[in-house]
Amino acid sequence: MVKIILSNEKMITLTRGNKTITRSEIDYETNKAMYDFRGFQQAEDVVKEVKEIVAENVVPLKKKRKTRKKKDE
Repeated sequence: MVKIILSNEKMITLTRGNKTITRSEIDYETNKAMYDFRGFQQAEDVVKEVKEIVAENVVPLKKKRKTRKKKDE
């Protein structure tokens, strides 16, 4: 296998959770299915979702009842 190094290669940043990697665009296009399978997405496409917690629907939990064990005599 011969690897050609180009000086003007476009680099793409890929993210999965906290992990960030940079790969060449040619490498990404040839292995796009594998990057998608492993969960990597382009960093520009990743948008964080903000979830709001609604306190009205929260039901307080009751304490668990303790049962007494019978003593064997």
